[in-house]
Amino acid sequence: MERMDRINQFIKREISQMMLLGEIRDPRVTGVTITYVDVSKDLSWAHVGFSVLSDDPDAIRRVQGGLDSAKGMVRRLLGQRITLRHVPEVKFVYDNTIAQGVHMTQLFNELEAGRARQATPSGEEATAEGQPTAAGDA
Repeated sequence: MERMDRINQFIKREISQMMLLGEIRDPRVTGVTITYVDVSKDLSWAHVGFSVLSDDPDAIRRVQGGLDSAKGMVRRLLGQRITLRHVPEVKFVYDNTIAQGVHMTQLFNELEAGRARQATPSGEEATAEGQPTAAGDA
């Protein structure tokens, strides 16, 4: 594993543990998952991606505010745990890839359900197993 990959994984793990162990006590920071860390080559910045269980824009803004207010403490705690000459500044960035994935899955499920409805001949209903039955059978 390359050095930058190790640093990214270490910071991701440490920030996740800070949240899990309650070291970040801001009540706005709940239901948060750290999805990635991308440290700049000169180690001056660490972009930390996060996702939230809710897709409500107000909830995302609340969490973003809580994380932004905690970034100084996060950096200080990282400095105590990491052996680098310079601890990067932390910038939290909302990562919507999980929400996009859920949305895509819903679209695929709707598409598949539409195809299943088109595949059954009229006058017949599909059973749970996908086998057509006569409309009068029950």
